[in-house]
Amino acid sequence: MRIKNVKVYTEDKKFIPGEVSVSGGKFSADPADDGEVLDGEGCYMIPGLVDIHFHGCVGDDFCDAKEEGIANMAKYEASVGVTSICPATMTLSEEELHNIMKTAGAYSGTEGAKLVGINMEGPFISEKKKGAQAAKYIRKCDADLFRKLQEESGGLIKLVDIAPENDGALEFIREVKDEVVISIAHTVADYDAASKALAEGASHVTHLYNAMPPLNHREPGVIGAARDDEKCHVELICDGVHIHPSVVRATFAMFGADRVILISDSMRATGLTDGQYTLGGQDVFVKGPKATLADGTIAGSATDLMGCMRVAVQKMGIPLEDAVGCATVNPAKEIGIYDHCGSITPGKDADFVLLDEELNVKAVYINGKKQ
Repeated sequence: MRIKNVKVYTEDKKFIPGEVSVSGGKFSADPADDGEVLDGEGCYMIPGLVDIHFHGCVGDDFCDAKEEGIANMAKYEASVGVTSICPATMTLSEEELHNIMKTAGAYSGTEGAKLVGINMEGPFISEKKKGAQAAKYIRKCDADLFRKLQEESGGLIKLVDIAPENDGALEFIREVKDEVVISIAHTVADYDAASKALAEGASHVTHLYNAMPPLNHREPGVIGAARDDEKCHVELICDGVHIHPSVVRATFAMFGADRVILISDSMRATGLTDGQYTLGGQDVFVKGPKATLADGTIAGSATDLMGCMRVAVQKMGIPLEDAVGCATVNPAKEIGIYDHCGSITPGKDADFVLLDEELNVKAVYINGKKQ
């Protein structure tokens, strides 16, 4: 297969006019002289997006612990250009967490987006910044529990979230930092506590600005600590609800595009109409792109990652080259899958999306197969 007349997104995060060959489901360095020729005149060719933090879509939630639900989500995500998914858990009972991990570990779906990981968002968080998480299931960091869940998932857990101010958090970081990416999340940690966690081995911040103290000129908190640690990467939800466009622009200026990872944090209403849904066992009310609990607390988003990337570019002023990298290259590197996806590179899986000039999805391919 050969894709010609496209603006190809390169590993150094630029667009260049050219063509790309695919052979055996992989990008190839050798020109394809036979097979299908796809004319991408006027289109951008980008790697398939990698969402490392979302909960659900089209009526399903990862925490439902149903293989058919994962399959449905995978098909929807592929339809919008997300080709690799790392869905997130919630703060739930231990029994439910075991069921979720076992279900994911047994999942063998081959259609739609690839299940490449799990983001363990709960239960090692702060009750004071629980957001839409269930307070009764919050618990102390537990390396034994994490390892049991990791075993049940078949090694799929790529990120685990913690509140570093909690008892046992630093010990947990020291013990598992070489086994999983540790993220600061749902926390009231101040600058010193967050900096200590980063020094011990945490290297990621979950949905920056949300469920944490704000950046203050005398109390910079988690945000300031993350900014000062160059190995730390931060998630941003650019759905137009969670963060003001000015703050998104400021974040790119503070951190640089190489340290920002776009996520959707989408919940089961994504891809459906407005109405009442659930997240982590709690009722959620969705109107447009906004999802809230009954008390008004924001409860995830109702926008997929491609939609968030589009908002970042078209409504927030983020350069397309930066936004694409933050939704492909950066997340793939963060969870350790960049060796086979996240860029249009010979030898990697031929997961790619064609976008028109308005960033509408024209075609999606996974392993060289049209979705």
